[in-house]
Amino acid sequence: MESDRENKKKGKEAEINFREWLEKHNIPYLFLLQDTETLSRAFKKYFSGKRPDFLILIPNLGFIFVDVKYKKLNQGYKTYPIDSEETKDYSSLQRKFGLNIWYVISNEDLDYKTWLWIPISKVLESGMPIFKSSRSNMDFYAVPSEEFIQIAIDDSLDRLLSKCFIEETKN
Repeated sequence: MESDRENKKKGKEAEINFREWLEKHNIPYLFLLQDTETLSRAFKKYFSGKRPDFLILIPNLGFIFVDVKYKKLNQGYKTYPIDSEETKDYSSLQRKFGLNIWYVISNEDLDYKTWLWIPISKVLESGMPIFKSSRSNMDFYAVPSEEFIQIAIDDSLDRLLSKCFIEETKN
């Protein structure tokens, strides 16, 4: 069982590798510091101070917020566990301010060369019912791996946008 400190370390490693991917593809972004001094009291009051890691700027379209996560696939169910409380907080933030917030997942099993993207709204729509983790005692959504958009290290952001468009035109 991995300790909380080990998970935080792996989360930072995922963020560093994601930042390298952004730099490699010349994608403009802002890295959002996670200390509480960078937030207004109103933000802390309404959203418990939680915020994504990156603001990615997309020319001629706007921006998306990204929260990078280190997560491992549950091999038995082929799902990724996504914290339900955090997702609900992000969903509230997204609705209240008209934002686009996504999770981006990777890990050392993927050698940080594959990034799994999913919008917060899709986690709520396609995540299986909330489960309680026996290890952490936290509630989470079990999101099937096929719900994510896979972006390889050599892919650029245009693959994500293309996949989003293709998925929407199929429905």
